[in-house]
Amino acid sequence: MILYQPQNGYCYNSDTHFLFNFISLNLAKYKNVKGELLDIGSGSGVLGLLLAKEFEKISLNQCEIQEVFQFLSQKNSQTNKIKNHLYKGDFLKLEFNKSFDLVVSNPPFYHSDVIKTQNECLKIARYNDSMPLKDFIKKVSSILTPHGKFFFCYDVKQLNGIITTLNDNKLNLESIQFLHPNGSKEASLVMIMAKKSSKSPLKVYPPLIMFNSDGTFKDEINLIYKKCDTHSIKCEI
Repeated sequence: MILYQPQNGYCYNSDTHFLFNFISLNLAKYKNVKGELLDIGSGSGVLGLLLAKEFEKISLNQCEIQEVFQFLSQKNSQTNKIKNHLYKGDFLKLEFNKSFDLVVSNPPFYHSDVIKTQNECLKIARYNDSMPLKDFIKKVSSILTPHGKFFFCYDVKQLNGIITTLNDNKLNLESIQFLHPNGSKEASLVMIMAKKSSKSPLKVYPPLIMFNSDGTFKDEINLIYKKCDTHSIKCEI
């Protein structure tokens, strides 16, 4: 998959690959994955495009606030011959004309009290000032179909608030996976699947560990990169 990225600005990272893998693992148990998918904060479009390629009956919708990434979402969809519908604007303020069977997101999740970059593009992509966790989850719940599924990744240190907010919005935490830099370090990222109108018990996947002791990628990580098969091209916009 060819993906155009901004020369100076936020580019997708490995979190997106790992989230795609997590979503694929969870959807593999369903025989016929179809319906409307919304990728919130689509950036250059990579997560939604990977899922639309993997599950061909999905109708891809993307939501993006920044003009540079609105352009790239469209360009990358056209380049990879995947049809998309793009909602332009702030997710929390947009009115959607339909409900969604699947909602996915690699949202900005750093707290606003940490030291910020001065690059405005990076600020919007990284920090949750413009999309606080509680508002984000509440809005997602309102646009999901009755049995809709919600996949996202977040800072693991905020897991307690995530679980509470999901419960407050009648979203059942169905599965979870933690990402560790290596076998001796604490988890840095959590990947989550939640579902409406569900009482299923929680499934905890084995942890995903990035690096061996010598600094090389674990075999599982290499397999994820191979499955995604993405190639980035930096461009001036």
